[in-house]
Amino acid sequence: MTDSSSPLTYGNYLALDQILSAQHPVSELHDEMLFIIIHQAKELWLKQVIHELRLSRDLVRGDSLVQVHKSLSRVSRIQAVMTLSWDVLSTLTPTDYTSFRDVLGTSSGFQSAQFRQVEFLLGIKDQAHLRYQEEGSAGHAALQAALHEPSLWDEANAALARAGLDLPAHILERDWSLPYEPSPAVEAAWTEVYRDTGRWWPLYQLAEKLVDVDDAMATWRHKHVITVERIIGFKRGTGGTAGVPYLQSTLSKRAFPELWSLRTKV
Repeated sequence: MTDSSSPLTYGNYLALDQILSAQHPVSELHDEMLFIIIHQAKELWLKQVIHELRLSRDLVRGDSLVQVHKSLSRVSRIQAVMTLSWDVLSTLTPTDYTSFRDVLGTSSGFQSAQFRQVEFLLGIKDQAHLRYQEEGSAGHAALQAALHEPSLWDEANAALARAGLDLPAHILERDWSLPYEPSPAVEAAWTEVYRDTGRWWPLYQLAEKLVDVDDAMATWRHKHVITVERIIGFKRGTGGTAGVPYLQSTLSKRAFPELWSLRTKV
């Protein structure tokens, strides 16, 4: 909290003293600082993505299908910046990283509560990830809330039904905490949107904005795999994760699966 009698400065407004003093390398090795800053910056961007996805979900819920373009476009552009950040991290050679890797202990990006929150908000839900957050922590509470709320994809499908397209009740009223299962009925309804774009233009544009986000997420995952393989090869990841093999297993994840499968049929 700044003194209200003091003029507001750039540093005070952005809390730069706190931000720039939040890097605490455990080793004395030069390259550890880069590792810390890359991941801190990622978490800041994830915070903004969550902020935008919540707004996007609310706008879709309110049938503001044009207004949502701005927030969804912002998300996909942030994702592009995050993907480019892997190029900076890849300046670490295997030797550079190995020199300080042991100080990371059991910590792992796998434990990022905000990344899992983004997945949950999009519709990729797996309650098993809750166990990686300390019970009672802010991260655990945020994930728990996102798990039990309709995702952005759930709200997009509800908007589809409100517009008059036929969707079964079990799609519109279900246990939101369960993983989403692709539905032939959902695919058929969105296929109709793509076959008559003039009639369903707002929904069609929404669908393409959602695909932008899913596409950017897939690109981010792919670059993540390549970067990790470049730096550690097929060694196990920190925190006991399988490393590259685990990351490769995530490449087929799609938040909005029917928007991909319908492309074969249009």
